[in-house]
Amino acid sequence: MARDGLVIGAVFTGAARAVPDRPAAVLGEDVLTFGELDAAADRMVGALRGVGVRRGDRVVCWNRTTLDVLPVFVALARIGAVHVPLGPALSADEATATARVARPVLLIADDTVPGATVGAAIGVAVVGLGGSAGPTGGAPTPEGATAPDVAEGPGETDPHVIFFTSGSTGRPKGVILSHRTNVLRTHPGSQLEPRGAMVCPYPLFHMGAWTIALQQWQARDTVVLVARADGAEIVAAVRRHRATRLNCVPAVWQRVLDTLAAEGGPGLAGGTLETLRFADTGTSRTPPELLAAIAEAAPNAVLRVFYGSTEAGNVAALDGVDVARKPGSCGVPGPFQEIELGPDGEVWVRGPLLFDGYFDDEAATRAVLRDGRYHTGDLATMDAEGYLSIVGRVGELIRTGGEAVAPGEVEAVLTRTDGVREAAVVGLPDATWGELICAVVVPSDPANPPDLAALRAGCVGRLAAHKHPRRVVYVDELPRTPATGQVLRRRLAERITAAAVEAGPAAVASIADNPPGSR
Repeated sequence: MARDGLVIGAVFTGAARAVPDRPAAVLGEDVLTFGELDAAADRMVGALRGVGVRRGDRVVCWNRTTLDVLPVFVALARIGAVHVPLGPALSADEATATARVARPVLLIADDTVPGATVGAAIGVAVVGLGGSAGPTGGAPTPEGATAPDVAEGPGETDPHVIFFTSGSTGRPKGVILSHRTNVLRTHPGSQLEPRGAMVCPYPLFHMGAWTIALQQWQARDTVVLVARADGAEIVAAVRRHRATRLNCVPAVWQRVLDTLAAEGGPGLAGGTLETLRFADTGTSRTPPELLAAIAEAAPNAVLRVFYGSTEAGNVAALDGVDVARKPGSCGVPGPFQEIELGPDGEVWVRGPLLFDGYFDDEAATRAVLRDGRYHTGDLATMDAEGYLSIVGRVGELIRTGGEAVAPGEVEAVLTRTDGVREAAVVGLPDATWGELICAVVVPSDPANPPDLAALRAGCVGRLAAHKHPRRVVYVDELPRTPATGQVLRRRLAERITAAAVEAGPAAVASIADNPPGSR
């Protein structure tokens, strides 16, 4: 099939022709222009074809955040091969399990990971990632390599990338996104307008990183990568490049705010990021207090909260005055997204931005893609104006005394209680109630944490009595996913049930033995 339609490779061809000297990506002192990226990608096509990579093949890339992988990304798109990134923090066993599911023809790895070990375990060739030429040690770049053969390029419905989900149990699930889907998810519109640099704190195995990068590249502008999601590094990158856009998960925004606050010193106001025009967040519940602090730190920016997933893209967004007007909401449906709520409140999404299924896993695909709808597993409410609010997960519903309780709904109330810095809610097994609602609290002052009575009092008038916590456990921090900062509730419940909570004060208060009438 000839290269046709909405394909990712065309993004870089057009940008290199229009703005060859403009930086496409920056990491620290390293800069890669659109012209350099285009030329390196063309050389890379020859190198990859030289080791047998063809259209439809899957290539696993296991590396830290580095500009070296960008020519590989573009070259794979031009060949029509599928880019499969892995996180550098994975152990050899974890990487082996995930890579084996992808059934790749090649593993490209940098010197920070045990690529040879994983390659041997899954029986594929391994090449090193180094220098702007990309793969080394077994994948030489031919002299005078030319542009890719158009006849062998992909069509728009061909798979472009596979992102593996971060589920902690079971077989890893690879989310397939086509060229067309990724073009539509990241397209800036038919008229290019001045955009400015965007700082991306996400690691390069995460869908968010490549979505942000493609948004910038389609607009023919610069993405600024950081080696790690460190507050000081992000602040420095924004200021150095006069970035106009920054997207962080709530936990990373807090690091940014802590860095800015430290600039002020005792009795002085903290620093600000005045060049930002858009300050974005999402992926997990964002307390109103954090949103207010972001708005203060980025006084010239439109504040936006996004809700979405690797499978569905950007599902909904809240911005502007609605951030204050609709606290706790994640906004209205995004472009091309149709949202409805199932009988139990589960969010169902339909539209052209959906994924194509889980790689080589028909059962998992059938479980979530039904009648053209993606069943997200998220539970939500929708108000009379059509604003969506996520209240929990289908699999995380707590069944207590015959009632169903969504953890997110309770967490939203607890985080507004005096003395609570962060809170998560889990269900614990109980012979009388089925499950007990347990509040896991990071106190603002560990020496004086809010007791169970204070937490329950904060729920009065805001939540039905059966949703009030009946146990509280104090911890120093909540376990979260590394990339998105989502709370790992299942892990918390397992730790508490096994009496293995080691961080923070060990005090536990309970009214589990109260009779049902006490609700």
